[in-house]
Amino acid sequence: MNPNELADLIAQRQAGYTLPAPFYLEREIFDEDVARIFGRYWIYVGVEPEIAKAGQFFTVEIGHDSIIIVRDGDMNVRAFHNVCRHRGARLCNAGSGLFSRLVCPYHQWTYNRRGELINNKHMGEDFDRSKFTLKPVQVENLAGLIFICLAPQPPEDFAFMRSAMEPTIAPHDIANCKIAHQYDLLEKGNWKLTMENNRECYHCRANHPQLTASLYEYGFGYEASPDNHLKMQEFGELVKSEHARWEASGLPSAQIERLEATTGFRSVRLPLSQSGESQTLDTRVACRKLLGSLTQTNLGGLSFWTQPNSWHHFMSDHIVSFSVLPIAPGQTLLRTRWLVHKDAQEGVDYDLDDLTAVWKATNDQDCSLIARAHQGISSPAYVPGPYSPFTENLVDSFCGWYLRHLQASD
Repeated sequence: MNPNELADLIAQRQAGYTLPAPFYLEREIFDEDVARIFGRYWIYVGVEPEIAKAGQFFTVEIGHDSIIIVRDGDMNVRAFHNVCRHRGARLCNAGSGLFSRLVCPYHQWTYNRRGELINNKHMGEDFDRSKFTLKPVQVENLAGLIFICLAPQPPEDFAFMRSAMEPTIAPHDIANCKIAHQYDLLEKGNWKLTMENNRECYHCRANHPQLTASLYEYGFGYEASPDNHLKMQEFGELVKSEHARWEASGLPSAQIERLEATTGFRSVRLPLSQSGESQTLDTRVACRKLLGSLTQTNLGGLSFWTQPNSWHHFMSDHIVSFSVLPIAPGQTLLRTRWLVHKDAQEGVDYDLDDLTAVWKATNDQDCSLIARAHQGISSPAYVPGPYSPFTENLVDSFCGWYLRHLQASD
């Protein structure tokens, strides 16, 4: 799609309304998304505990790219394109594992954990291995959350997000967690529908009984309206008093919002209903062993959103982390990780079903809603509809960010 065609299509979008159908359905737009959004900006891909030991790695697929994220021998986090420098074969299958040396299955060219070519046969004495290291990918670590950028010159404002968010996330001590469970869900809808669905809780009360047992929907993009001003006032007072309590105990809690930035993000610690402990069916902690050096259970839920592809919930006892990756115009991978303290024992400190019940149910419910939305948008009858000014401002903000950066020049 040439720049003029893209600009014309973007101009068709009316502010405060959903996107025109081609943005969700057409292969050309999807390819532009992969190249211009996922190929240029900081993408959340995983957590430090996935590569806790030297040589541990996992792969992530973004469009036609496959990226290896690995812990090297000096315990640094590195990322490389999953492409052998000989004849381009894939080095690793999708997934995770451990290696001391990375050997290409095709002709056995061998690389170390720093991506350096260390063994190759039949190339002659004058062959210079130093010219054939694996192609690196930019990687950053935000308090245990791993981001990559495929662009040669990544956005420079990642440092701002890190400085703003590290003090807030650090008490949950991701580096000393382990992954209790990972759940991959292939959704039948465009990746933007997954993100839009996450950016509002207008739909939560009607569709997520498990989630709303603990979660107040008012903290997720709601504004006071004639329908809810008393509830919003009560919630605002609760947030104010809980923020004071949490801040007094050394937990940064106030809202931080920079969604319009190139590396856009938003964060706030919110009270949970009933016992106020965790996002579980009974709202009590799911894991007896609390994270880091935390000693109180009722610390609400710290929510952290990043543009374009992640959100995270941090409680006193566990963390739930989500990444969104585009597969095809109508297919999206939603990867969910549940983290607990690294010393917590399943069956002793936590029950896995209890830990995962809320978000497994919520993800499945959202999967159905996203499929319905994609089906409806595929109809010739679809025309963009208006966002609620009281509940869907964050959705509108996401779409604005997406369109601006889709059109941004190289």
